Amino acid sequence: MNVPNHTSSLRIIEPEILLAGYASGYFPMAESREGEIRWYQPDLRGIIPLDALKISRSLHQTLKKNLFVIRLNTAFEDVMKCCAEREETWISEDIIRSYVQLHHLGYAHSVEAWKDDQLAVGLDGVTLGAAFFGESMFSRVRDASKVALIHLVRHLSEKKFELLDTQFLTPHLARLGAIQIPHVEYLAMLKRALRKRRAFLG
Repeated sequence: MNVPNHTSSLRIIEPEILLAGYASGYFPMAESREGEIRWYQPDLRGIIPLDALKISRSLHQTLKKNLFVIRLNTAFEDVMKCCAEREETWISEDIIRSYVQLHHLGYAHSVEAWKDDQLAVGLDGVTLGAAFFGESMFSRVRDASKVALIHLVRHLSEKKFELLDTQFLTPHLARLGAIQIPHVEYLAMLKRALRKRRAFLG
């Protein structure tokens, strides 16, 4: 099932449509907090090769300090809402409700870094087969976002995932080893990953 690259008139995207979109190489974004939802399939796709994570010496020192408690899936909706708390956002209330449905079905997950029992950083994404599709991230504490992302990469490697999709490449992600690949190469990687069965938890 292919998802057309157009504006969605749906208030909430049904789980089967979301999953079909990811399986076809698309992802949705709202135009604004109250805007309509559009499907995207960029010509260049950002990914983090799971065997090529870059950790600087200073970040190694931060990791050794164990400043954060890492948890999985304990505050998924809170993570999404925190990610939406910015002046310009693609995460509308309809997007949040759509992904919360997906989370309840076991396809959407969050990685959280807690400090002093406060949510310091969180990231969320969707899993299908051996692929993890990163969606959004927020951070309130210096270096916390890097710690959470490193934990995600290590967790996916341990669970034998094969593809970590970041959608786009940012300088922040590039410093951790993210790269861009052509769309056709991404689809080939996605196709291979979808043939496998992996569990994010358990």
